[in-house]
Amino acid sequence: MSDSSPARTDALVLDVWCELQCPDCRTALDDIRALRARYGDRLELRLRHFPLEKHKHAFAAAQAAEEALEQGKGWPYVEAVLDRVEELDHKGEPFLVEVARELGLDAEEFDTALIDGRHILIVDADQAEGKAIGVTGTPTYVIDGERLDGGKSQEGLRERIEEIADRLLGGQEA
Repeated sequence: MSDSSPARTDALVLDVWCELQCPDCRTALDDIRALRARYGDRLELRLRHFPLEKHKHAFAAAQAAEEALEQGKGWPYVEAVLDRVEELDHKGEPFLVEVARELGLDAEEFDTALIDGRHILIVDADQAEGKAIGVTGTPTYVIDGERLDGGKSQEGLRERIEEIADRLLGGQEA
């Protein structure tokens, strides 16, 4: 998932392999927000789905995130769900529709999208690509071909991403 537009093709891309029922991904939100604030449009944050089998609502949540993107609020939806991951654990799919409604999205269309599975191929493709490049847990970041695994520990990851981004972006201003 990417909130990018064609005008942002020159931005450096940070793939964020994430799972919306993952407490570690919720913790990583602070780093994502800090990176967004530091780099603005120079860094495109691209959510990549990697639902883990141990979280029974993660696959539906990934599909819901794609529907939110289609309705124009991809990252706000992702952040809202991650901020309340325990509610997703307890309420399941109805919670995903509830969050959509709270954000002013078309909740009926969300419900329909979860039933008809229109976003399954996107989620499956992300997961297959993640496995192919060695993603085993979430969050995992890929920037300039370097994979940084945050599933074991997130310590130092934002600093490493900043080092790579600063080197690649040179002296570009935000």
